[in-house]
Amino acid sequence: MKKPSPKIYLYGAAACVVAAMALGYYYLFSSFTHHDSTEYVYIDRDDNIDSVFAKLRPIGSHHGMSGFITLARHNDFGSKIKTGRYAVNPDEGAFTLYRRIKNGQQSALQLTIPEARTMQRLSALLARKLMVDSAEIAKALTDNVYLNKYGYDTATVSALFIPNTYEVYWNMSIDNLMERMVKEHNAFWTAERKQKADAMGMSYVEVATLASIIDEETANNAEKPMIAGMYLNRLKTNMPLQADPTIKFALKDFALRRIYHKQLKVDSPYNTYVNTGLPPGPIKVASVAGIDAVLNHVEHNYLYMCAKEDFSGTHNFARTYTEHLANAARYTKALNERGIK
Repeated sequence: MKKPSPKIYLYGAAACVVAAMALGYYYLFSSFTHHDSTEYVYIDRDDNIDSVFAKLRPIGSHHGMSGFITLARHNDFGSKIKTGRYAVNPDEGAFTLYRRIKNGQQSALQLTIPEARTMQRLSALLARKLMVDSAEIAKALTDNVYLNKYGYDTATVSALFIPNTYEVYWNMSIDNLMERMVKEHNAFWTAERKQKADAMGMSYVEVATLASIIDEETANNAEKPMIAGMYLNRLKTNMPLQADPTIKFALKDFALRRIYHKQLKVDSPYNTYVNTGLPPGPIKVASVAGIDAVLNHVEHNYLYMCAKEDFSGTHNFARTYTEHLANAARYTKALNERGIK
């Protein structure tokens, strides 16, 4: 019987090698996901190896998961889990994804700081975008000892936040968040803005405080410098600001559409009908438009304003109290005609 040619064994071995390479490529380098667009997996502090697998399964294909699990099991992944927001791209295999997660190469996200009215609300909105939970954020933002490290207290911390969209990492700590906000705050307060505030004799907290009131008076950015000029005229003469938004803040009732005389007596340092000067701090996170309206206010001699009776969101301004009473009467008549209580 003729002996098999040595080439047959070589061909067989080569075929086995090719098959092994093909399988390796299929499980480790062909697309991990069955989705056509980039998905993200969020790994937090409570995750273990099995919960990471559970988060990946809805995204990964059967062979992709098999490859990832094999790599994880053989490389002690469970003891080295790194938190973060990780991209799962449609053109990448299990090997690339595994290395990304193992090495903590997370993807940044866009975090928008909103013009929140309270720190509780701000905490809830930030927690929706970050790993840190709302309770942890709220605790930090209501702790004077903690805030003092950054030069703020519970009354003034709203002035730290500049509404904008920032690129951050999902797993940033509360300390990282605060440090980033300080950095962005300092960048916002340019030499030009500081010079304007200094010329007015106001600190950045005072500017933000007045801006926050103006923001609540109108959504019309074009009118904000006029309102700023009016309130500054009142401050110069030690006249109470008499700003209705501060009453809403003191009562913690932001849905009020009409302020009555009995509400003007609320016992609060934020009551600008009773107290002269600015309240202790901002009544919301002030907008950039509001801050710049204060810094670039219109010079005039108006001391009063009242919402226009056409409900346009703008105001009638007056120099004298008599003129103001006439404007107020028209607005009150319009409220009554619309049945607004």
